[in-house]
Amino acid sequence: MQSYISLTTELIIGFFALLLLSKVLGKNQITQLTPFDFISALVVGELLGNAIYDEDISLRYVLYAIFIWGSLIYTIEMLTQKFRITRGLLEGTPSVVIAKGRIQFEELKKNKLDLNQLQHLLREKGVFTIREVEYGILETNGSVNIQRKQAFHSPTNKDLMIQSEEQELPLALIMDGEVIKKSLKRIQKTEEWLQNQLSSRGISSHRTVLYAEWIEGKPLFLQTYEATTPSETF
Repeated sequence: MQSYISLTTELIIGFFALLLLSKVLGKNQITQLTPFDFISALVVGELLGNAIYDEDISLRYVLYAIFIWGSLIYTIEMLTQKFRITRGLLEGTPSVVIAKGRIQFEELKKNKLDLNQLQHLLREKGVFTIREVEYGILETNGSVNIQRKQAFHSPTNKDLMIQSEEQELPLALIMDGEVIKKSLKRIQKTEEWLQNQLSSRGISSHRTVLYAEWIEGKPLFLQTYEATTPSETF
């Protein structure tokens, strides 16, 4: 019976300690969660878990550890609020991963982000093709915010009373210099057809292509590793 009372007491105290810590640190710990914030949350949870399940660790020592850890995080937040020069060092800076419609391959490498992950982040913003994006910015919390090209800005088709048409899902045919055979099979095209498309644009090998995207009825979207701007074949 005594063990249940002790466990209940520790859980209640730990619950309110974490609640107080979250209130002090503010909402940005959740809404703007950076990798460091995520690790900090894991550390705090681990500290409390040790107090609950490890009989050799007293709860007061864990509460003290949580207090010190929370104070350090709070100090960092205050520094970044008061001194702008510290924000880049302590919080990181956004990276432009798409500029003027072109994928910034070096920025992707620097941020350990591959093309599949970039596509996933764009789809979270409702963008299924890179050709619609003028600028894409990778934020410090790992999300991507975009500015669409002028042709894809509002007004919408509904505003202009334009009859809707069936849309096709874009397919990547080449990614990181490798042909995606599954995509070619899906659109019933061959590698020879793809090579002909590349040759018509003066591209000798698919290995020089960073990204190629296909949409039914649209030009083939191509970007090589060295190209200054993406191109579309007609």
